Amino acid sequence: MKGKTTFKLPFLLFLTLFCLAFGQKNNPTDKIVFGRTYTLEELRKTNGFVRCASTEYEAMLQQKNPKRMTEQQFEDWIGPLIANAQANKSQNGGVITIPVVVHVIHNGEALGTAPNITDSQVQSQITVMNNDYRKLAGTPGANTSPVGADTMIQFALAKVDPKGNPTNGIDRVKLCQDSWATSAIDAYVKPTTIWDPTKYMNMWSVKFSDGDLLGYAQFPSNSTLPGLNTNGGYANTDGVVANYATFGSSAYNDGTFLLAAPYDRGRTMTHEVGHFLGLRHIWGDSNCGNDYVADTPIHRTSNGSCPTHPKPNNCGTADEMFENYMDYTNDTCMNIFTINQKDRIVAVMNNSPRRMELKTSTADLAIPLFANDAELKGERSCDQTACADSPTPVTAQFSLYNRGTSALTSAVITYSVNGGAVQTINWTGNLAQDKYAIVSIPTGVPTGNISAQITSVNATADQRASNNASSVVLGNLVPVSSTNFTFELQLDYYGSETTWNLKNSSGTTLYSGGPYPDVADPDTDPLPALITQNWVLPLNDCYTFTINDSYGDGIYVDGGSYRILNSAGAPVIAGNDFTTTQERKFKVVGALATSEVTKDKNTAGVYPNPVSDVLNVTNVAKNTKYEIYNAVGQIVKSGALEDQKIRVAELAKGTYFITFKNDKKTESVKFIKK
Repeated sequence: MKGKTTFKLPFLLFLTLFCLAFGQKNNPTDKIVFGRTYTLEELRKTNGFVRCASTEYEAMLQQKNPKRMTEQQFEDWIGPLIANAQANKSQNGGVITIPVVVHVIHNGEALGTAPNITDSQVQSQITVMNNDYRKLAGTPGANTSPVGADTMIQFALAKVDPKGNPTNGIDRVKLCQDSWATSAIDAYVKPTTIWDPTKYMNMWSVKFSDGDLLGYAQFPSNSTLPGLNTNGGYANTDGVVANYATFGSSAYNDGTFLLAAPYDRGRTMTHEVGHFLGLRHIWGDSNCGNDYVADTPIHRTSNGSCPTHPKPNNCGTADEMFENYMDYTNDTCMNIFTINQKDRIVAVMNNSPRRMELKTSTADLAIPLFANDAELKGERSCDQTACADSPTPVTAQFSLYNRGTSALTSAVITYSVNGGAVQTINWTGNLAQDKYAIVSIPTGVPTGNISAQITSVNATADQRASNNASSVVLGNLVPVSSTNFTFELQLDYYGSETTWNLKNSSGTTLYSGGPYPDVADPDTDPLPALITQNWVLPLNDCYTFTINDSYGDGIYVDGGSYRILNSAGAPVIAGNDFTTTQERKFKVVGALATSEVTKDKNTAGVYPNPVSDVLNVTNVAKNTKYEIYNAVGQIVKSGALEDQKIRVAELAKGTYFITFKNDKKTESVKFIKK
């Protein structure tokens, strides 16, 4: 359609700050992003890159959802809390460690082949963020500015996973797709892979289908502003996403890194995590704008490259702070968060949902490890065999991880295909702690289920049973306990181009839609409201979903997307990144039997947290022994639970860890005494 814009809008109603996107390098025209035109002069300043479109995206979200709080309403809420943070610094008066899980999304590539980045590349990103947020001396994060701050925030890869098993905080996930559009990431990748966002800061390393995008983060929300809904973003999308080629720093390259200059020093994620923690761009996203931080100078606009001091502007500023992580300068030029930016982060960490819960998460604390401990993890089957005319047998894949302290040199794995006879495979190799190998098992069948179990490692019993079993659904089956599904369609501005249908195996059209009305004025009007339909899809049948765009540019270009959810709300399929047509096939079957061992989810908990007097304990047996440790590891109180209550009034203000021990398990919980 003539005049159709080329900006990209993600799908989902949540507050996400889109940052660090490349501009059009080969097209000598202005760039339109979220309705705003970036001029050639602006693009030239940043070497052809459009590095953030947060203001335009937020304006679109506010236009789409009238109940969404405005920027000023958020600032009115957080302002007094920042003042309180300036007076009290933080509730625990010390360093906050945020547990991190990094989901490395890939398509079955070998380790170290894009986008399946190595552990060391992931770890280098955590190192960079700690350098920057702690202003560590002797690192690129150090500075001598009188307002330069150690934010007292640090990051650690998680040491325990959501099932209570050991992890290195790197979650590799095969999702059977080469690259991902942003709306598909938010509609499918995040909800499918996210770990509890109250216990982990979720980060995703992905290959974007839009090769010009570097990353984006979800801004913190507030749930206490009177008269307003939360509207700060869904919990199942909360976190930070980056292009795999910007995740980490070449300064620590061991020869395996997959990074692309000039944004190869990890500052993309320092910047994006700043948004995750509540910081805005230093120039306030407008000429001489307000970033709501008192000790950052007023900037006329963003800076690119690496300017020199002094850099006066027409806003009355004698010199700009272009080294600030919330500007757009080159990675190697950035090195400062300020004292008042720290105050803002502290206010968010003390008051914003999910951020404040991270303060008491113990997912960064090591649990007891054993010498011989292997983990089995089923990898998704990418074979689209369930609805094929001549299905072929599938080879299932499992990842075998060494979670023990001794090298893993052998493992015996038993497995059963579709509930059949138990068979055995013997694996040999040499895996260091937290390393993995792929175990391939021919199933002899095109569809169904394979369940596998580790029976021994290193010629002895595996010392941890809770991570020994896993299963794989073979082919594109969708096992369900209910035949109820939900279809969601977010149209772009040009609904007249869009049609879709869902057919069963006999070719009968069960559901269809379109064409739809166009938006009257794409320059000013919001996207159409989300279309939602409830479907019933009988068991043991194949379904084909087809979506068409008559113009030939799909629906992604202008913000459209679609997905199908099962009765539990989990995405079955999702998409938008196509041109003329896109087709997805899947087969709905009853829930498959599996021998997978699951861990008891009733883990220990305490409340209120922070606490002033009495700590209530949940999911811990009576007479369980407890020990309370202070921040330096000293036991300050111990005893046995009697009435599920522990008095802590005598403890000094600060952070503590309480460990519960009985004959079955040991658990630790972090709490704050106020």
